[in-house]
Amino acid sequence: MATDAVHPVDQTLPLPRLLPLALQHVLVMYAGAVAVPLIIGRALRLPPEDIAFLISADLFACGLATLVQSFGLPGVGIRLPVMMGVTFASVGPMLSMAAAPEIGLLGIYGSVIAAGVFGIVVAPFISRLLPLFPPVVTGTIIMVIGISLMRVGINWAGGGLPTLTRVVDGVPGAFPNPNYAQLGGLAIAGIVLCVILALLKWGKGFVANVAVLLGIVAGSVIAAALGIMHFEKVAAAPWFDVVLPFHFGTPQFHLVPIATMCIVMVVVMIESLGMFLALGDITGKKIDQEALSRGLRADGVGTLLGGIFNTFPYTSFSQNVGLVGVTGVRSRWVTVAGGVIMLLLGLLPKMAALVEAVPQVVLGGAGLVMFGMVAATGARILTSVDFKGNANNLFVVAIAVGFGMIPMVAPNFWRNLPHELHPLLESGILLSAIVAVALNAFFNGVASADRAREEASAAAAAAEHV
Repeated sequence: MATDAVHPVDQTLPLPRLLPLALQHVLVMYAGAVAVPLIIGRALRLPPEDIAFLISADLFACGLATLVQSFGLPGVGIRLPVMMGVTFASVGPMLSMAAAPEIGLLGIYGSVIAAGVFGIVVAPFISRLLPLFPPVVTGTIIMVIGISLMRVGINWAGGGLPTLTRVVDGVPGAFPNPNYAQLGGLAIAGIVLCVILALLKWGKGFVANVAVLLGIVAGSVIAAALGIMHFEKVAAAPWFDVVLPFHFGTPQFHLVPIATMCIVMVVVMIESLGMFLALGDITGKKIDQEALSRGLRADGVGTLLGGIFNTFPYTSFSQNVGLVGVTGVRSRWVTVAGGVIMLLLGLLPKMAALVEAVPQVVLGGAGLVMFGMVAATGARILTSVDFKGNANNLFVVAIAVGFGMIPMVAPNFWRNLPHELHPLLESGILLSAIVAVALNAFFNGVASADRAREEASAAAAAAEHV
């Protein structure tokens, strides 16, 4: 007798159960979601109100992208329990763009919009590139992302950059930052780190999942008590406001930044493939070629929406994939509700102003954990790689990581190459990606598509709980 049983992925839950589960997904990703606009906004030295707007725009676009992915549109969306957020893979290239005066924020938005369109167009073909990105490549790239971002977390813990640029007699120069690495700030960062570690060790279930967020809250309370955290901007911010497209002006389109962001988009979509396959295993939902294309197309649509609504490239958040496995709740309507919550948070400027008011030293203690977790995810993916039976994999990782470190340890290494290439060459993430793909193809060849899917699914499953 035929059955019309609804798959657990499509089951609706009663509201009293749905909302707490949705809020849990939001809390698990919240710290990571607001980290990127904080990083980019402060790198561009934007005023506090603009950084607060970036955070509002990011939360709003997070909600839109999540709805596109989980609820779905015709031909778009994987329709699985996925939460979308800004990918950390884009931070390194965007920091390089932010440092170039001729590119700046509007150039970043132009590259994001172009990358979103690129993602929509190439989505059906990306799965064919999966054999170029086995775990030895994706693990290396993600590890380099985490290592590269550690510099940001360390400087946050120090209270800002160690040197400041000032113009004296019309000549710009670098001067030591007198407030850098003050003992009081280091102590707050250390307390935040200790709180997070304590919650990870002794907290259970949901408390452990939101340890980073609770650590930031604890640090903010201490900073407010010491008079380091100020709330004037929070009081002045309106309760409700609309996130309008192109708030900062008309996006600018530059060839090299666009090419750089398109490469980031390919890396992000390959990572998404692994996450979708792992999520299909967790939920028991069959993921075919058409479903993968819809999910990847949603990455492109989310990124396009990000560029339009004043934010950055989007991808599925791995910590939320892990949360699905931990809770066993497979309904996509939970993340649909989470997307609605993110939309509402994006329309509350006071919330964004409160996040922007958190001192850098507080974020520093959490940043060491957040960015270290990204590196740890890459390391965990690499544990599925056969190093003993195939020593060539060691060379792939070693040389790709070495190239990825060049912009960090020797910023002027490429200074004699054409200036137009600097946004590409100054991104350790993209350098490591290119070198890892090339060396893997050289040493190991290209695996079959079926084998690549199996490896990607296994690697994503290995990384989902990090």
